[in-house]
Amino acid sequence: MEKKLIGIDLGGTTAKIGIISFNGKIEHQWEVATDSKDSGAHILPNLAQSIEAKLAELELTKEDIHAVGIGVPGPVQKQTGYLPVAVNLGGFGGFSVSDKLEELLGIPAIVDNDANVAALGEVWMGGGNGTTDAVFVTLGTGVGGGIIVNGQVVSGFNGAGGEIGHIPVVKTGEHMYKCNCGQIGCVETVASATGFARVANTILANSKEASSLREVKKISAKSVLDHAKKGDQLALEAVDYSCRVLGETFGMISATTNPHIFIIGGGVSRAGQFLIDQIKKYYYGSVFEPATRGVEIVLAELGNDAGMLGAANLARNMATYE
Repeated sequence: MEKKLIGIDLGGTTAKIGIISFNGKIEHQWEVATDSKDSGAHILPNLAQSIEAKLAELELTKEDIHAVGIGVPGPVQKQTGYLPVAVNLGGFGGFSVSDKLEELLGIPAIVDNDANVAALGEVWMGGGNGTTDAVFVTLGTGVGGGIIVNGQVVSGFNGAGGEIGHIPVVKTGEHMYKCNCGQIGCVETVASATGFARVANTILANSKEASSLREVKKISAKSVLDHAKKGDQLALEAVDYSCRVLGETFGMISATTNPHIFIIGGGVSRAGQFLIDQIKKYYYGSVFEPATRGVEIVLAELGNDAGMLGAANLARNMATYE
């Protein structure tokens, strides 16, 4: 029997776990609540216990599993699996996640940042369509990213590679906002879900022009994009600004890593092709032309399964455990 993979997408509320074939088929899938009490001390033991119970239920042995991959919400030192801290998991971290999980399960384990892992999932089974050079960008509460070059995730020296949301791009004007990272003018301050709404609120406050957005009690990225699609001029101005930042940022990334595909996920991506078209307006022609020639900008396809499948892909690429 061909060995199987286990992929874990560790989130702040739940961990999504899957038993997955080498060709990317999800054979079994379940969730485990994330217990972040006591600085997350129970997280990995709970995951290991759940996996062992599922293997017993399915009459599988640990020898049937090639490896376990896990994506975690924080920077990971790829060579050692060391996670300094995951602030959204009650301070979980300060040790090698892969070493600890392998110790608990007796199965080889590998770990990476959750955005990097989601990028691996989309490239393997989603919008990346099997390419070896891609950038995955999540437009949610923040802006996350994963950069893949020649099939390998670019993690960087401290595991902070691919932090697209924290590239400082806004240098002047009314949209210079402070980021949660402490810097001013980061991409995510104007191009995350929160950012789209923030830009629109500033434009409304600084204009006397009529807008259907003024009738919205609490402006969100969805409402801004919906009103822009209907032709509201101030909503269009807000979307234009946020998408210009994204397009020009993608241009800078293209001049650095020259990806084949940009894959857009996260809640904001539900705006669909309208969003993609606005980004493309500013991407093409924004930088050295050969770096953007033939490059595609597409929507993500895997939704909530991207992290789990990406973690399995991480495990799939591990050398055979001796």
